[in-house]
Amino acid sequence: MPAGTSYEADARDPGARLGSRFQDALHLAADLHARQVRKGTRIPYLAHLLAVASLALENGADEDTAIAALLHDAVEDQGGAATLGVIRERFGDRVARIVAECSDTDTVPKPPWRERKEAYVAHLPHADAATRLVSACDKLHNARSILEDLRRNGLSVFERFKGGKDGTLWYYRTLVEIFRRTGSPRRGELERGVGEMERLAGETE
Repeated sequence: MPAGTSYEADARDPGARLGSRFQDALHLAADLHARQVRKGTRIPYLAHLLAVASLALENGADEDTAIAALLHDAVEDQGGAATLGVIRERFGDRVARIVAECSDTDTVPKPPWRERKEAYVAHLPHADAATRLVSACDKLHNARSILEDLRRNGLSVFERFKGGKDGTLWYYRTLVEIFRRTGSPRRGELERGVGEMERLAGETE
């Protein structure tokens, strides 16, 4: 453990405390995503949301940011702009803004995949640090899952994604470049993971 780092919450540090708002967000996330599973698996989607919140907290997230991490896919996957309104009413403007900036659409049905992803990567460099933290943690956990499935099942993993192999690799490589330029947390681990994804996909030697 690096000097000066502690994994025990300091009761004097408000940023290290999670209160009833976080618990409410956890309940909302569980309700919204109750019927959702990870693509191509039987894994409850809540597992991903908890992982992203955990990564964010490990990298200094305050309560608002941790709540946004739990709810970062709620707008995209569970109701669009109406769900964003619920989040704003229950958790405030800052949480709603982070969730909105982590969403590639708030419309139902969703626009075409490439259009959404190009718009997302165009705005991400201009987002604030909290948004980029949640986004980086989201993409890192996704990349870990893709990499694990690539090792287990081979290239068929890309059939789960609307972008296919080429689109998925383009998207993650673009994200790596953005997180490197903006100095986002966990960028090194994400870059290594994406490099391994490319190698297993036959994109690099």
